[in-house]
Amino acid sequence: MVTPWAVGLALTVCRRALHPCSHRHMVLGNRGWHSLGKKHLGAICSLPQRWANSSLPQRGAHSSLPQRWANSSLPQRGAHSSLPQRGAHRSLPQRGANSSLPQRMAYSSLPQRMAYSALPQRGAYSSLPQRMAHSSLPQIMAYSSSTESAFNVFDRKMKRKQRNWAACQPNAQQYDYLKEEVGARIADRVFDIARVFPFALDLGCGKGYISKHLIKETVEKLVQADMSEKALKNSVPTEIPTNNIIVDEEFIPFKDGTFDLVVSSLSLHWVNDLPRTFHEIHRVLKEDGVFIGAMFGGETLYELRCSLQLAEIEREGGFSPHVSPFTAVTDLGNLLGSSGFNMLTVDTDEIQVHYPGMFEVMLDLQGMGESSCSWNRRSLLHRDSMIAAAAIYQEMYGEKDGTVPATFEIYYMIGWKPHASQAKPAKRGSASASFADLGRVNEILSKIKGKEN
Repeated sequence: MVTPWAVGLALTVCRRALHPCSHRHMVLGNRGWHSLGKKHLGAICSLPQRWANSSLPQRGAHSSLPQRWANSSLPQRGAHSSLPQRGAHRSLPQRGANSSLPQRMAYSSLPQRMAYSALPQRGAYSSLPQRMAHSSLPQIMAYSSSTESAFNVFDRKMKRKQRNWAACQPNAQQYDYLKEEVGARIADRVFDIARVFPFALDLGCGKGYISKHLIKETVEKLVQADMSEKALKNSVPTEIPTNNIIVDEEFIPFKDGTFDLVVSSLSLHWVNDLPRTFHEIHRVLKEDGVFIGAMFGGETLYELRCSLQLAEIEREGGFSPHVSPFTAVTDLGNLLGSSGFNMLTVDTDEIQVHYPGMFEVMLDLQGMGESSCSWNRRSLLHRDSMIAAAAIYQEMYGEKDGTVPATFEIYYMIGWKPHASQAKPAKRGSASASFADLGRVNEILSKIKGKEN
């Protein structure tokens, strides 16, 4: 007769023979047998019924991740970074695959270019960005505003590349018509001042569009400064003794009170910090020195801007800026006044050039080195949008002869550094006549003549 005690003993012996670790409960997972301690047994028993017979994954398995990540290599437990390394996202599926979100938003609510901004970038071993670390320019260029920020609208490094490329073209002279015209008008304003300037600075000189129109009897010595070394190398020779130096317009590396005259033609509209540049110009001027400059205004290329925006809205459902922003004329006088200049003169002019079509306009802008360099620019414009923009340009602004106009608004500015010899306005209340007496001018004059007699 077999007693219950004997049956229990036999079952225990059989279990130990089959499973030497019978003191632990065995659960079959996805990758084989894995043991769970007694303290985990309750967790298994408390699972919902639909999971009761399912195979549980191993400890740390990633079964809850989407299928597209199932076989991807994820960082180990306790890794030192919560973000993937630079370039790790290249093995992920393309935009829209198994996801309703764009690829750049799949792992972060920020744009892709900002997703890893907290990680050390390629310039981690230098306090300067890498695009400036190996610059061949002098140290004065090392602090240029070449990084993207809320206060930097333009990519100064890209603008330098554009100017260098334009200066090296074999047919570069055929694109200089606009800059030569404005340079000649700046020189005319210099001649209007009946004075000889011993030492002058041409800021953003390019190939010397102003100096070629100046004479030695007006300017005795000249320093030409530009951020493009190729443009300086191809500068036009002049009769004035000239020194060329590579300078960023935002950081002028000269001592206080160095120059009697500072001129600038079609360069300052690419400056990120225009108030700072005006302060620097004021600083390097001597007392009673004068600044004469020209820059593109807000209505420049409005035909091209409107055509591209309308085409993108119609073809793509939205638009992005393709023409860089410009300063308003209402702000220019305030900026000059706040920088310390007095006796200000600001006037506007428009130059309209006719082209065969929109593509010729863009080609000439590229040859001038005046292509857009905004940080938020699009690197690619679809072909359909380009063709539609050309058709809109022709339809809205086309002339009877088949050409299309391109308008360039030019702001000319003149400001003087204060000096004791300059004319000053009379004190308030010191007037001896009133505008209210204009109607009695004849009566007043007759009284004055009567007293003289």
